[in-house]
Amino acid sequence: MNNATPTMFKQSFFHGTRADLNPGDQISVGYCSNFRKEKPLSWVYFAATLDAAIWGAELSMGDGRERIYVVEPTGPYEDDPNVTDKRFPGNPTLSYRSRDPLNVIAEVTNWQGHPPERLEEMKAGLARLQAEGRNHIID
Repeated sequence: MNNATPTMFKQSFFHGTRADLNPGDQISVGYCSNFRKEKPLSWVYFAATLDAAIWGAELSMGDGRERIYVVEPTGPYEDDPNVTDKRFPGNPTLSYRSRDPLNVIAEVTNWQGHPPERLEEMKAGLARLQAEGRNHIID
């Protein structure tokens, strides 16, 4: 777990979603995953790469507009075990999770999504995991 304090952060962090948030809002635990609606999560997820946040926005469920926010963790965080070691050893996506809220700093308004065929490949892969019962979220 990273025990840095918020004032020590020199890295930008991002969160992709369809939620309509404003600077000053917080993203906190207790909400369902962007990808599954079964149960609320006890972690909030974020990344230090814009690409990972783009995937989060593009793959999130709901009818709202895809959004990416610059966020600041308010407490300790750790590598996201759902992608680190499980899919991408060494955490090249720089994906993290925390039990403490994320402060919304700003919305990223100028970003480019993945090509439609790449997005469909990813959605098909997620649907396959769902059908096989292997879409478990390590919470």
